[in-house]
Amino acid sequence: MEFKLELLEEFKELLSKHSAGNLRRYMKSAEVMEFLQISAGTMQNMRINGTLPYIKIGGTIYYDTQDIQRVMQQYRVDNSY
Repeated sequence: MEFKLELLEEFKELLSKHSAGNLRRYMKSAEVMEFLQISAGTMQNMRINGTLPYIKIGGTIYYDTQDIQRVMQQYRVDNSY
């Protein structure tokens, strides 16, 4: 669980560095792995355990950048209180 929270926090940081206008709506697995600097195994685990939704068309897997943001918000930890 701690790893998942740390990973999602890193997603948030990476996406906040880029405005939504600079990101395409859908990204391929390789692009997401490069963008988030995660391994193919981590990407596969996120698909398998349902952490990150995906679309498979033929043999290509796509990820919606809005889904990445939604997942990050879901696991957001607010320690400001």
